[in-house]
Amino acid sequence: METSRIPGFYNMTVEERRDLIKNMHTFSEEQTADLYSQAPLSPDTADKMIENVIGTFPLPLGLGLNFLINGKEYVIPMAIEEPSVVASASYIAKIVRKAGGFTTEATERVMIGQIQVVGCPDIHAAKDTLLKEKQLLIEDANAAYPSLVARGGGAEDLEVRILNEETDSKYGQMLVLHLYVNTCDAMGANIINTMVESLAPTVEELTKGKVYLRILSNYADKCLARARCVIPPELLITGEYSGEEVRDGVIHAYEFAASDPYRAVTHNKGIMNGIDPIVIATGNDWRAVEAGAHAYAARHGKYSSMTTWSVDEAGNLVGELELPMSVGTVGGSIQVHPIAKISHSILGVESARELAQVIVTVGLAQNLGALKALVTDGIQKGHMALHSRSVAIAAGATGEMIDIIARKLVEVKEIRVGKAKELVENYTK
Repeated sequence: METSRIPGFYNMTVEERRDLIKNMHTFSEEQTADLYSQAPLSPDTADKMIENVIGTFPLPLGLGLNFLINGKEYVIPMAIEEPSVVASASYIAKIVRKAGGFTTEATERVMIGQIQVVGCPDIHAAKDTLLKEKQLLIEDANAAYPSLVARGGGAEDLEVRILNEETDSKYGQMLVLHLYVNTCDAMGANIINTMVESLAPTVEELTKGKVYLRILSNYADKCLARARCVIPPELLITGEYSGEEVRDGVIHAYEFAASDPYRAVTHNKGIMNGIDPIVIATGNDWRAVEAGAHAYAARHGKYSSMTTWSVDEAGNLVGELELPMSVGTVGGSIQVHPIAKISHSILGVESARELAQVIVTVGLAQNLGALKALVTDGIQKGHMALHSRSVAIAAGATGEMIDIIARKLVEVKEIRVGKAKELVENYTK
């Protein structure tokens, strides 16, 4: 890809945008047909993905533009129904690229499997025994999934924890084994579940206890991705607001979220507005990513902001986001859902680590977009202008009438279905 800057993209028709993206990428004939299809996910395919299928539920698929990450250009597919998200992320990416773009990094792809053991006659002796047999357990886990080992991954380590040691409840005290697995480019749920289930009999034998749960943890705090941006204040000038005012407003807004969970929940929801659409578009498990991200936001004992915003010595605004990112580029619906395959083609990422870094970058951009709007003109000005089209459609507008009614709603500052219906009736008289 030469550039992610595509001026005027939002002014193009859907067909023009599809043609442009098709010409920027090498799509197979099947992918091209899926891109242009009204229903790329066939009922037969859907019926094989989940149970009791009666149809499919399409979401708008947009493109986040202008992203420069570690010096590489990205056009980013985003599947979401909420207006203003794609536009906001693209707008912030345009600002940040003028400052040199985003920088990112990621840890190794280590996910966690848990084995719960209860009823051990001597819980401390059981813990010591498991640790003594660590190498045996790791080898047995890898024997359960040799194909992962062949790809350079596999179980690498384990630890053992005692939970609720002082409790009097027979249901509370337990031993928990954590198996650490490098899942390479897979999200790894099925891999890890297979491994820990295979270890259960041996763990019972070694501990003299009973194994109940053996399953992965979605709190993937050994599988982290980080994004960072540094923005000179002159790039933040907004209308009558100076760059320094916007910078300081963003930091005050961050401190609010860092100090108050009531604000942090909404603040972080805005971050996930940028993250979830990419996770969905690439066929990954957005519920797992959501759960891990929110748990990580509470890792210090209080739910707080996922991002941090500060001022450096030069007066620049500095933003950072670090989150667990349990995503993959192989396996699951990624290789089944036709639009997921197209999304990966458009993104052009070469590994799950790279995908994770792209995702947290968009989360950081979306957070800044929301905070910048909140501390200047307010969130509703841009959001409601874009939302007006949905309101017009809900009121019965079709074709060219949609934009006409939407513009009128913005002009009269009444973006509600009742007003839109009134305008539609007047227009069709």
